[in-house]
Amino acid sequence: MFIHALCSPWLHTPFWKTSFMLDDQATLAKIMHALVTEAWIDIARGLDVAPEAKAESESESGDPAQPDLQPPDLPVAPDTIAPVSMAEELGHAALIVDKSKQAVAAMFHEARMGRAIEGETALALVDDIAASVMRNPGALISLVRLKTIDDYTYMHSVAVCALMIALARQLDLDDDATRQAGLAGLLHDIGKMAIPAAILNKPGKLTDAEFAIVKRHPVDGHRMLLASNGIGPIALDVCLHHHEKMDGSGYPDRLPAEDISLFARMGMVCDVYDAITSNRPYKQAWCPADSLHQMALWSKGHFDEAVFQAFVRSIGIYPVGTLVRLASGKLGVVLEQQVGKSLLMPKVKVFFSAKTLARIPPEVLDLAAAGPQDTIVSREDAATWHLTNIEQHWLGDAAKPAA
Repeated sequence: MFIHALCSPWLHTPFWKTSFMLDDQATLAKIMHALVTEAWIDIARGLDVAPEAKAESESESGDPAQPDLQPPDLPVAPDTIAPVSMAEELGHAALIVDKSKQAVAAMFHEARMGRAIEGETALALVDDIAASVMRNPGALISLVRLKTIDDYTYMHSVAVCALMIALARQLDLDDDATRQAGLAGLLHDIGKMAIPAAILNKPGKLTDAEFAIVKRHPVDGHRMLLASNGIGPIALDVCLHHHEKMDGSGYPDRLPAEDISLFARMGMVCDVYDAITSNRPYKQAWCPADSLHQMALWSKGHFDEAVFQAFVRSIGIYPVGTLVRLASGKLGVVLEQQVGKSLLMPKVKVFFSAKTLARIPPEVLDLAAAGPQDTIVSREDAATWHLTNIEQHWLGDAAKPAA
């Protein structure tokens, strides 16, 4: 049978799509073991109804592809998907990143042409991104950080969507708020479609006049979203105010701290983190751990400190991909955060000796495991050690920007 919708909270089931063909016993078993109360089926697209009954139903409804009744809108349930390891999720995340890049590029092109954004279409994309984040936030968030300069605008939106969802979970926001936070992250920079490409992609420093044009993008984006369909107040607010600052020096409205919403405060942190950890036309990306250190120095005037601390907990003090030095003198990259364990004890894949200045056989160390273990003593710059392509140690075949 063809599943039109499973009546369970959003992401309550192990399925990525809201509609799909049910044609094997294993999938049926997954549905039976999930917390699903009802399933809506489309008898025009499945083989579960006898031909005569199907014909009678079609004659009564007139159009078998358009059922008279629609399943209800379902709330989200971000804590119901079982977590998986980084290695298990990377393949799924890579597919979602590629799909998301194409979908956001098409969506933003529509906006540039003056056409309205469809909220339901955007939310379907948010659902896919969220499903990966729920299973393992490090996989998709780390993959999308490897964006190229050419696809920065689109992939930045995907990254901020994922970061907003992870942060919303850390802040224990309710189901609908988590979903809307993801939508806000996906659409927060839609106003950049009003910026001339020559300015948006300029490799050098912007002139004062050019920067004034760039600073209009929150207002332009807000206007675009107001003219779109199915865009709620959270996305509108984050789009307009993600460049405000807690000390009142941000733009476009120079809001004082007490007038900046929680979601805008979340957007401020997620937007800046992804921007400084990405290669841009005018600068190279910073290391994730260095970026968090720098943001901590800015936090009193720029960010809400409580939101920033929650953000750090959501991605780790040493985010996936960070090059670290251990007490033993070994260098390695952070592979995965340890859920429920110290942020100082992730899994690390060591591959280089600082003592012999030579590569060593790669080995995965669980710094939170029982018994004597190595410890992180510092974060390191790969260039200092003449190390290149360190992404291969945590991504393997996926160690390349999404194409």
